[in-house]
Amino acid sequence: MEILSYLIPISLILGGLGLAGFFWMVKARQFDDPEGDANRILSDEFDDKPKS
Repeated sequence: MEILSYLIPISLILGGLGLAGFFWMVKARQFDDPEGDANRILSDEFDDKPKS
């Protein structure tokens, strides 16, 4: 049971760091790419057909 006194704060700190990193990435607009998805669906760059 003594190990829980170490593991719980460590897990809370690591979870807080992950959450802070996620919010930082959202604020820095890392996940915004509305034009990329629209253009990627129309692109023939990655066709399933083999080129001969």
